[in-house]
Amino acid sequence: MTLLDGQVALVTGAGGGIGRGVALRFAEEGAAVAVHCRTAVEAARDVAARIRERGGRATVLRADLTDEDACRRLVEEAADWGGGRGGREGRGGQGGQGGQGGRGGRLTALVNNAGVQPLRELPGMTATEWRTVVDTNLTSVFACTQAAARIMRAQGGGTVTHIASIEAGAPAPAHAHYSASKAAVVMHARSAALEYGPWGVRVNTVSPGLIDREGLAGAWPEGVRRWREAAPTGRLGRPEDVGDACVFLASRLASWVTGHDLVVDGGMTARPSW
Repeated sequence: MTLLDGQVALVTGAGGGIGRGVALRFAEEGAAVAVHCRTAVEAARDVAARIRERGGRATVLRADLTDEDACRRLVEEAADWGGGRGGREGRGGQGGQGGQGGRGGRLTALVNNAGVQPLRELPGMTATEWRTVVDTNLTSVFACTQAAARIMRAQGGGTVTHIASIEAGAPAPAHAHYSASKAAVVMHARSAALEYGPWGVRVNTVSPGLIDREGLAGAWPEGVRRWREAAPTGRLGRPEDVGDACVFLASRLASWVTGHDLVVDGGMTARPSW
């Protein structure tokens, strides 16, 4: 028996990178997966197709997560689909079933992965640039979690996992808005674990280190080299490394784990910085 048999999961930002790895690992462990995207529709469809080819169940849902109402509609449509009433592919916050969600739908796991990571030094950063990162990385987490927790409460519980970052505690230059948003995501999970725990909803974070992606070594060769030299495991992370951590937190193996930040960084934060 696989770890997530019978579960229905929504993974935001699942068209590529970490989100893709999480969605595929959830499907491999038996979950039906709602694959969210904003603009990367073809990439999300490819993820869903791979899940179906392997005998799993998947749908693609679109939504702009900087819109609070779109977050709610996305979660509700995922639950409707999970309950067997949704179509093969929906449009989420772009005009899907939205208002009919949450009544008899099924959603057991939410992974808040969608986010942005632009570079901008603080002296020249505008309030608009700050808000764009905070709205995408943090406010969407609040809105999606709130909507999911209400549905999970009605069905007896569920799990929420936020993708944070080791930069929540160790900021990098030109990442002030990103690091601040991820630190807030960690604290949101702890607060949500406290308040949603009586509803049967567990909330945790996974904080990855540097995760490999296509073209990274060519675009940032010095950074990749320094990471490999410094990390005790001697390599970059893979999307499935983060997926494994999310599977664990959503599974029965973590039934007494909530409010926790699971660092997945190959041991990098264990290295002294002095």
